[in-house]
Amino acid sequence: MSEKKLKEIVVISGKGGTGKTSLSLALLDALSQRKKIVTADCDVDAADMHLVLSPEIQKSEVFISGNFAHIQQEKCSRAKGSSCSVCYDLCRFDSIKKIESSEIPEAKSTSNPIRFSIGENDCEGCMLCVEFCPEKAIVFPERKCGKLFVSKTRFAPLVHAALDIGSENSGKLVTEVRKKAKSLAEETKSDYLIVDGSPGIGCPVIASITGADQVLIVTEPTLSGMSDLKRVAGLVKHFKIPHAVIVNKATVNLDISREIENWCSKNKISYLGEIHYNKNVTLAQLQEKTIIEYEKEEVEKPFTSFIQKIIKDIL
Repeated sequence: MSEKKLKEIVVISGKGGTGKTSLSLALLDALSQRKKIVTADCDVDAADMHLVLSPEIQKSEVFISGNFAHIQQEKCSRAKGSSCSVCYDLCRFDSIKKIESSEIPEAKSTSNPIRFSIGENDCEGCMLCVEFCPEKAIVFPERKCGKLFVSKTRFAPLVHAALDIGSENSGKLVTEVRKKAKSLAEETKSDYLIVDGSPGIGCPVIASITGADQVLIVTEPTLSGMSDLKRVAGLVKHFKIPHAVIVNKATVNLDISREIENWCSKNKISYLGEIHYNKNVTLAQLQEKTIIEYEKEEVEKPFTSFIQKIIKDIL
């Protein structure tokens, strides 16, 4: 008897604010009631699934990506009164700044009142200053860019991350989050891995969708929403990943909603339907609930019904 195959579903959008995360959370809620799930928040530049899921962190690890130059002030010849400025003159990224000795805690000597300093987030990591420093006073340590977490939630394990302020390489962090989530899903013999991907069409989005089994594109009926849908759909098509489109907040502009539906039909893209604008989504978030949880107390359950339809259509 062959082992069951883990299915990875990634929810993305061409732009921020379409309701991508709300739909990811609703899908997680509904699926976890009948299947074994692991979820991942790959929108690492603006992670927000934890705001609703209230995760209990089980494990954490530092995310290291690249290196940065750092001047060891007391090894620098300027600590002995030299006027050397080789590093400052060579840097083409304006990463090395002139600064007063009194402003640098590491600088004990005041033989030269002006020193040079390199901000961790300013350095581009080219190593030119490291190679040409005559005193070998510049080191090249690893750069800590954020943290990765494995947490417990009321629905399923959550793998998520926090990118440090000013840090880059979010695409690499997305890859690490997905890798960790997939490994966890396989260990726990889960049925599905639900990924809240990054918005846009850049590196973090490519890292979110590569190798996925199914991509759900959430869009909105605005001119920018439709324009960004076309771009992100082109990206997913390039990677030959099965995908489908959902129009959220459809009643904001019914004409554009119809235009999106027609465009999907013309380009042979699966159209799963539309969700009407629903203020309960915001009210649910304020109570740290998914819209599925919130609608349990409501007579009408439009979002819940739509999610059940999606599950039937794509699974």
